[in-house]
Parts: sequence; C-alpha cells; structure tokens
Amino acid sequence: MSTTQGAPGTEQQLREALEALAHQVQPAPDAYRAARGDWLRRERKRRLVLAVLVTVVFALAVLIGLWVLNQTPSGSGAIFSGAHSPVASAPHAQVRPVISP
Repeated sequence: MSTTQGAPGTEQQLREALEALAHQVQPAPDAYRAARGDWLRRERKRRLVLAVLVTVVFALAVLIGLWVLNQTPSGSGAIFSGAHSPVASAPHAQVRPVISP
C-alpha cells in the first residue's frame, strides 16, 4: 500500500481509532457455543444431503441397469446356446472327457 504525502498521521490515527473501537467490543458469553452449534448443524445437513444424493444416484443406476437388461428379446434364452454358440460353431473345439488314471 502507498501512503499519501498530504496526511502523514492519518494512517496512525485510523489505526488507533480502530484499536480503541476493537477494545470496546465484548463478545457474548455463549458466542462460541452458538457458532459451534450452527457449524455442526450445517455439517450434519451437508452430510445428510450428500448421503441422500449418493443413494438416489445409486438407485437410479441400478434401475437403469435392470431396465437395460430387461430390454432383451423374449425368446433369446441363454447367451450362448444352440447353433449360435461359439463353442458349437468352432470345428476344433470338441469336448473330450478326461479320464483319470
């Protein structure tokens, strides 16, 4: 900050006046307790809102996932079954029984 040349003692006078005013201010006896209570209420509200938001997003994701899974054609059956199975269509993929000695 720059000081002005015209008023050499203005800054000092202002400092003294503000210090005198600050010494006259007395906080309420329960000011800390009230401020802490307000802070704790805001913190609980913030956590509650966050928990509700996470729950809603999770429920929405589950519902969308179930809806997408339910959009399959009704007669499709299992994913890999019948002639369209990758195992059945591959000529080299024959299943042989394992005989233990």
